Amino acid sequence: MAEVHVIGQIMGATGFSESSLFCKWGVHTGAAWKLLSGIREGQTQVDTPQVGDMAYWSHPIDLHFATKGLQGWPRLHLQVWSQDSFGRCQLAGYGFCYVPSSPGTHQLACPTWRPLGSWREQLARAFVGGGPQLLHGDTIYSGADRYRLHTAAGGTVHLEIGLLLRHFDRYGVEC
Repeated sequence: MAEVHVIGQIMGATGFSESSLFCKWGVHTGAAWKLLSGIREGQTQVDTPQVGDMAYWSHPIDLHFATKGLQGWPRLHLQVWSQDSFGRCQLAGYGFCYVPSSPGTHQLACPTWRPLGSWREQLARAFVGGGPQLLHGDTIYSGADRYRLHTAAGGTVHLEIGLLLRHFDRYGVEC
């Protein structure tokens, strides 16, 4: 079977109006993909930017996949959350990006968005916190339902991904 090694890190985030940010992440693949080592999801620590607006996480990602086909290429889905001084967490943005398909090191910038909700929900979010969230996590990367939502732009999550491909030539895949 062909193998894909994804080694990198979630560097941090910029452009969010909230502070004290952390990121929940996961990887989604098709049925032909098998995770040989690594974990499919994780969470960074909370960081409050002191200088500038970059929240630094430097959270490692280390995944090793085997695959029978290219369908269902891995994609990373991200949820950025903010934490207030009382420890309450509120959604700051959703985002996803495909893992690059060419070997080497790649710098990725993943834009994020969040659902707006009704004007009452927006007002409550401003004064009380919370706000609307997605019921199904796969809406982040599936296009059908996502484009019907009213959303607001969030910030950008920065990733550094290194990709190694193995045995692709044996299965007729040219890189």
